Amino acid sequence: MTQRGLLIVLSGPSGVGKGTVRKAIFEEESIDFQYSISATTRQPRAGEVDGEDYFFVTREQFEEKINNGDMLEYAKYVSNYYGTPKSFIDETLASGRDVFLEIDVQGALQVKSKMPEGIYIFLTLPDLANLRDRLVGRGTDSADVIEKRVAAARDELKMMINYDYAVENDVVSNAVERIKSIITAERLRVTRVFDKIQ
Repeated sequence: MTQRGLLIVLSGPSGVGKGTVRKAIFEEESIDFQYSISATTRQPRAGEVDGEDYFFVTREQFEEKINNGDMLEYAKYVSNYYGTPKSFIDETLASGRDVFLEIDVQGALQVKSKMPEGIYIFLTLPDLANLRDRLVGRGTDSADVIEKRVAAARDELKMMINYDYAVENDVVSNAVERIKSIITAERLRVTRVFDKIQ
């Protein structure tokens, strides 16, 4: 019998470096995760491939998935839906492949309510001053937007209590090693290995 894959959910406040850390994890040769592909109702951009970058669906199809309970999480942004199809995650996990989902805090909590067996990792920074410095360093937001993001991050940090692990993203390579250690430990949980040795 194929052992079910692990659902690994990486989350944290905006600007904490989730995308950077996820990219670094996927560059590791020892890692063979399936990156969770989101569904969206927006039109594909040049070069984007359906089923690779996103599952591109119509508004009607997306709303049908919501009504059928096939969205692990979803949100509406600039009049388009974005979300994680549950069937894709279930099929991939059932095949024995681990799924890695990088998502915002609200989305992660929606996923946890439907799949509590996942491994929920909260990526954080040493402090909010560090976050402000990162956002300023990006050079993409006004001072007003940066202050709103920092205030939102302060609220999101309170949500850390809902996660299994907290990983400080002081240096990307350190964060990657910490996440790999968590996954190694999770693979050794008695509940995961017990049936294999019977």
